[in-house]
Amino acid sequence: MLLHQDDVTLIRKSDYIKEPKANGYRSLHLVIQVPVYLSNRTEQVPVEVQIRTESMDLWASLEHQMRYKSSRPVSSELQAQLRECAEDLAEIDVKMQRIYKHLQ
Repeated sequence: MLLHQDDVTLIRKSDYIKEPKANGYRSLHLVIQVPVYLSNRTEQVPVEVQIRTESMDLWASLEHQMRYKSSRPVSSELQAQLRECAEDLAEIDVKMQRIYKHLQ
């Protein structure tokens, strides 16, 4: 829907839902150009939009906290568990979407 707006131009798309990152990260990243209306002119500004489900966002927040906010190194075992959680959450997202569509 966002890309169908006539004042939005797609610059770059990275689909980490179809092709998750090796660590399990999932999201749809869009770099788009949008107009910003100033008092005397309009400027086209690039912005990045990250589209995630709530479970994708929960996972990304936890992974970010572990990787960048923790003072302790993250073990490979913990990284594997986090990757497994990403896969489990993706399956749950699909199941929830099916249930939602069934109720419509």
